[in-house]
Amino acid sequence: MTVVVAHRGASKAERENTMDAFLVATELGADWIELDVRRTSDEVLVVHHDAHLHDGRALVDTLAADLPDHIPSLAEVLDRCSDVGVNIEIKNDPGDPDYDAEHQISAAVAGLCAAYRTPNDVMISSFNIDALSRIQAIDSTWPVALVVFDVLDPAQLLERSTARGHAAVNPYTAIADRRFVERAHEVGLAVNVWTVNEPDVVARLVELGVDGVITDDPAMARRVIDEAAVD
Repeated sequence: MTVVVAHRGASKAERENTMDAFLVATELGADWIELDVRRTSDEVLVVHHDAHLHDGRALVDTLAADLPDHIPSLAEVLDRCSDVGVNIEIKNDPGDPDYDAEHQISAAVAGLCAAYRTPNDVMISSFNIDALSRIQAIDSTWPVALVVFDVLDPAQLLERSTARGHAAVNPYTAIADRRFVERAHEVGLAVNVWTVNEPDVVARLVELGVDGVITDDPAMARRVIDEAAVD
């Protein structure tokens, strides 16, 4: 059955990437939560999408103790949200102020996952394929997924993900047509689609057999998926 993955938590109902958003997501029926992780100047992994805070400070130049109270650490989320799976998206993009070509953030994520979780309830994803390779070099048992927004050659993408030992691919909605999902499943890749906020799109993706829908509205997705199961 297709699982509900709450995009940055229940971000339609609560402030995204906060403990409130993650806890509410579980109450609304999410099977998994999805979050973004970056690092502070003192190398604490925190949950935040952008490289900068709203006041303009770069996270990588800011101490964890000086962050706004609503920004949780990754350790806190892994600890408190033990009833759901966690899709951790590593943010390490060239051009961002916190970019690290050595991918030390990946090593830190792997360490925290080992402390709090098992490979059954974690997925580590990123737009940066080298960030995923760093995870695999540390411990290949952690499942990883490449996040993709646009792709010119879906077959080549899936071939590359398979060759690198990825567990899944996380495509933008527009990419996930029937042929893409079929090809991915044929080579053993799960498909988790983002960001899906319309009931008819959720229903279409469920019919295609995707493995997860990543949504800002987990209550809606839960309802559509449960109705499809009854039908």
